[in-house]
Parts: sequence; structure tokens; C-alpha cells
Amino acid sequence: MKRIFYLIPIAIILFFTYGIITKKETNPLKKEKRLSCQKKTVTFEKITNKALLNEAISLLESDNYIIKSRIEQSKYMKSQILNHISIDEANKKLQKVISPYIKNKTIQNKKLLIDYYILENDKEDKGKKGTKCKLYAGYLVFEFKLDKKLVYKIQIDYMRMDTSDIKERMSCVLKSFITLKGE
Repeated sequence: MKRIFYLIPIAIILFFTYGIITKKETNPLKKEKRLSCQKKTVTFEKITNKALLNEAISLLESDNYIIKSRIEQSKYMKSQILNHISIDEANKKLQKVISPYIKNKTIQNKKLLIDYYILENDKEDKGKKGTKCKLYAGYLVFEFKLDKKLVYKIQIDYMRMDTSDIKERMSCVLKSFITLKGE
């Protein structure tokens, strides 16, 4: 009879411990950051097509890519982003970030599409929940596509209203993509 009194608290502890561990492992919002640059701001990434991943990276490394880009301005607050950066300036920054990854220039028929946009955080949007949503200046969303199929997607915040940290965030995006080689 005394054994049962000892076993009941142990069983309860094990039950709750299992629940906590299971919840932690299955939480879809908890994302491990692979690289130190991803830890600087909020970053979400997803590989959507592992079969095309290495080919997509090889196309980037051989200078076979196309850039499609845009800037999305705030709607509720007065937009400031175009006072600090244009889409041409952003594309030039991206080109500089990509250039160290070019290993050999070979012309191929296939091209990797780098489709990205810069979104200005609309701090006066009534749909924003909480004050944490208003801490960042905006975010970048990059989609890497091959044969009209999404291969990899990453979203990363930039913090400075003057957009001076966008090049650094772009660098993190490219590093995040390239380091997936061999996955």
C-alpha cells in the first residue's frame, strides 16, 4: 500500500514532464535559428522543395539568376521608406551581397528567380496586436524559385527606419540560402 503512495506522485510528475516536452517539440511557432545573423532580428525560413535546393544554389553560384523586386509602403501612417531607399538602390545592394557567392560564370538556360519585397512596417495599422509589432521598421521577404516552383522562403526584419541595415539583412538572407547546400 505504501508503494502506491510513492508511485502516484512519480506518475503525476512524469505525466506533466512528458506533456511539457511534447508541447515544446511540436510548437510550430518555435523556430531554431541556424545562423547567428538570424538571431539579430525575427527570422522565419522554410525549405519548400528540397529536391530543387542544390540546383537552385548552383544556379546562383554560377550567376544564373533573375531578380524581381518591389517595395510595399505603409498605408495608414505616412510612408517614409522611399525617402531612404529606392528599388534600384535595394537591387544594387542585393547584387553586392550576391557577388561574393558567384564562383563561376557559366551561361545556362535555367535561371533562379529571386523574388523579394521590402515591406515598411505600418505602425498605425489598427490590426497590429501589441507593442512588439511596432518595434521593427519593416521586413524583407525573399522567395527563391526554380521552374516556377518555390524552393526556399525567408522573412527577416530590419530595424532602422532609415533602412541602413537592409544590406546586412540581405546578407543574412543569402547566407541562410547558400548554407543549405547539401541539405
